[in-house]
Amino acid sequence: MAATITRERVEEVLGHIRPALQRDGGDVELMDVAEDGTVTVRLQGACRGCPMAQLTLQMGIEARLKEEIDDSITVVPAQE
Repeated sequence: MAATITRERVEEVLGHIRPALQRDGGDVELMDVAEDGTVTVRLQGACRGCPMAQLTLQMGIEARLKEEIDDSITVVPAQE
């Protein structure tokens, strides 16, 4: 894992993603960034419970974090 996976860097990338989620009535909250590269997030608003939520996590949020920070990142939803 690269040392560049920091909470601050993940928040910065989420800031780029957030406007698209907000346009659809949703949002994302960063819960944790683990040492192994696991990023835990909570979808909010319209994104919470949406049938496309898993796709948003993997193909949207995770893909962007991998592209901009490190390919070892895995995004998981927070347990409610």
